[in-house]
This record gives sequence, structure tokens and C-alpha cells, in this order.
Amino acid sequence: METTLILLKPDCITGRKAGEVFKRFEDAGFQIRGCKMFRADAGLLREHYAHIATKPFFPEVEAFMTASPVIALALSGENAVERIRELLGPTDSTKAAKGTIRGDFGQTVMKNIAHASDTRENAEIELKRFFKPDEIFDYAMSL
Repeated sequence: METTLILLKPDCITGRKAGEVFKRFEDAGFQIRGCKMFRADAGLLREHYAHIATKPFFPEVEAFMTASPVIALALSGENAVERIRELLGPTDSTKAAKGTIRGDFGQTVMKNIAHASDTRENAEIELKRFFKPDEIFDYAMSL
């Protein structure tokens, strides 16, 4: 079992797609272990997007990610990192197949509904960035 981070981006929230995205993750067998809505601040975004923070387009990313609240999810399941990225489709929504989350709801490379951790190692780092230890819960998949 792996746990990974998903961020539902402003286009997901303002486009009223969060419920459908949650449903797709749950229908695929993932367990929601943590969930919270918040406004991302500039410092958090610079840390999270450190790999692009010096790029000339970063101010556009920052403006987009602060345009509305985002939802952070901690999802668990078998091969969660890989399977969730497959459910989402490629980062560029214009290249995502219909039936994937980005193919059905995304618009561009930035307005692509969600961020998902790309490796187990990054999932661990990102989960700690967005969740305190007591905000991720362990509970049985079926009661």
C-alpha cells in the first residue's frame, strides 16, 4: 500500500468538478486518508514548485494556484502513485485521452485539474508539506 498526495487545483474547485474527481478515485479503490481545503500562500507554492520557481512563467503558476482555495488529498492504495497518475492522464490536458480525469475536465498544461506526486519519494515529501501527521488517518478499508 502506498499513500500519495493529490492537489485539486483552482480550475477543479471553481469548475465544480471536485466531487466527480473524488468519486473517480474512490471508484478506483483508493482510500481517502486525509482531506483539507486551504488557500496556498506564496511561500508554500515556491517550496512545492521549487523546480520551476525561477522560470519566467512561475508568476503565472503562482497567480493561478492562489486564485481560489485548493484541496489536498492523501490517498492510499496498491501502487497509488502510478495508478493515480494513469487515472489523471498526462500533465498537458490537451494530450490526455478521454476517460482520464484531465482528458475529461482539464483544459491546458496548467489548468489540468490536479497535481499528483510523481514518485514514492516525492509523495512522502509532499504529504509532509501539506499535512501534519495527525491529519492523515489509518482506518479499515471496509468496516
